Amino acid sequence: MPELPNNSSGVVKLTELSLPLYEVVKRQITEAIMLGKLEPGSVLPSEVALSQTYGVAVGTIRRALMDLTNDGLLSRRRKTGTVVTGRKPQHSLRLFFQYFRLHGLDGSLSKSVTKVTSLDRSVASTADARKLQIDEGSPIVSFHRVRYVDERPIMHETLTLSRERVPDFPERPEEIPQLFYLHLLENYGIRISAIREQIGADLAAECDAHWLDLSPPAAVLTIDEVAYDQMAVPVLISAHRATTANHRYVNEVQ
Repeated sequence: MPELPNNSSGVVKLTELSLPLYEVVKRQITEAIMLGKLEPGSVLPSEVALSQTYGVAVGTIRRALMDLTNDGLLSRRRKTGTVVTGRKPQHSLRLFFQYFRLHGLDGSLSKSVTKVTSLDRSVASTADARKLQIDEGSPIVSFHRVRYVDERPIMHETLTLSRERVPDFPERPEEIPQLFYLHLLENYGIRISAIREQIGADLAAECDAHWLDLSPPAAVLTIDEVAYDQMAVPVLISAHRATTANHRYVNEVQ
């Protein structure tokens, strides 16, 4: 029997955050797969058995398994049942994991941690308003953070949102969580469902040299993004600047 999380390991806590139950089940099964607790080829228990494990209706389990099958993590096989595929899409926005596209030179996904360095409340400029589809001068919140891999800075980024979409936003930089997309889903019901990116290159500016520990002249990768929610409404604009001395940007199309 494969190892599965149960109702005592987080379901109640997440339910209190008003997530749909099938999303809770999806997250926990996904975590089990990503962490290797459910190995490739593992056959999941029946839907009835899973419903008893998680304490939810069979229909809830069926919806979660259907979504995970569409994501490629599971496969429904006749006579066998629901099988873990072994495919772990690293960039799928449908998953609750860190959305991060810089990989090591060997192609491995780099595990990063972030540190928020500043938090600012202001009003939308003409450019911000156009990208977020809000009125110019509307209240916005922006924060800057640095990403580290093995304690080395590799990217710094600024993220901006309309304050109307995120009431009760953290007051201090240290209160902003590492997994920000998950924070938006759990606290505001905002699921990031699509991202439009513009990628370029630039010479390192003074801020890049400071945050990324670079010695000019040096090159940086630039990524400007607009992230959209499940209703195709822009939620978040971000500007990333990264060093690719030891990393590469990887784009996975599914």
